[in-house]
Amino acid sequence: MHVPDGFIDAPISAATAVVAAGAIAVSLRGARRELDERTAPLAGLVAAFIFAVQMLNFPVAAGTSGHLLGGALAAILVGPYTGVLCVSVVLLMQGILFADGGLTALGVNITDMALTTTVVAYAVFRGLVKVLPRTRRSITAASFTAALLSVPAAALVFTLLYSLGGTTDVSLGKVATAMIGVHVLIGVGEAAITALTVGAVIAVRPDLVHGARGLEQRLKLRVNGELVDAPTQLAPVAARGASRRKLWIGGLVTSLLLAGFVSFYASSNPDGLEKVAADQGIDRQTKEHASADSPLADYGVRDVDDARLSGGLAGVIGVGVTVVAGTGVFWAVRKRRGTTSQAA
Repeated sequence: MHVPDGFIDAPISAATAVVAAGAIAVSLRGARRELDERTAPLAGLVAAFIFAVQMLNFPVAAGTSGHLLGGALAAILVGPYTGVLCVSVVLLMQGILFADGGLTALGVNITDMALTTTVVAYAVFRGLVKVLPRTRRSITAASFTAALLSVPAAALVFTLLYSLGGTTDVSLGKVATAMIGVHVLIGVGEAAITALTVGAVIAVRPDLVHGARGLEQRLKLRVNGELVDAPTQLAPVAARGASRRKLWIGGLVTSLLLAGFVSFYASSNPDGLEKVAADQGIDRQTKEHASADSPLADYGVRDVDDARLSGGLAGVIGVGVTVVAGTGVFWAVRKRRGTTSQAA
């Protein structure tokens, strides 16, 4: 659902840029409360994983494909504020390096793909976990539902933005029907990917999943007829540190494999927005991307003739750059939190 330059006019693009900047500023402050020395590296990995999975377009209807948006996944794994930052980092890397999503439309994309999906998904997720039993299955089910609803919500927000600043005269009713209809189908794929990923991480380290906090109960011991919390042992703490490193390495390797190898087999059909834009005439005012001359434009490496190798190298580079940039941002936010705490 990456909106290119030319779909939305300058005033609305500027307004969404202000909204996006405000959301990022608020998220930077909120992320200080969500991140610590354990979760900051995980947040960088989540950004890289979202980048990798977004390269895997899956077919959803005749001639149409979809891909992960990632807001729900990021919000549930690392928190809503950090989630907004995760998806924003991905969108920034995609726009600058890969000419995916217009630079003048960056505010539109952050507002739609980062802010809307994260806020909607986390609100739905929190509402469900309050009424469902506090179990791994219920958290996974809530993740599925939250992700499913976040995608058509983003499609609706795009339609609203287009109604305010669209650059072509088209039937908004048809656009809304087409956008929401196809993105409900894409939402099913988003929900499956999100639930599988959240479930996999919960199975290994539930304590690292923001949305699963409180899931684990401390071990109780009966002393003199009363139940008391068991003391924390050094060995389990060390073991958890090792498992956290294994999780990070495993996640990075998975991201590299997805972007560097599996992406070659992704659907080549246009995604939901591209298909609707072509069918409804929204794309008549599309402008050439400012980074069209990037050596990584269109997810390929310039001067590498082999398509498989070119796309694989671009994917690996993208994962590497995103994990470095994301981890750097989140580690800086975590350090800022520590500095602020000490000053207080």
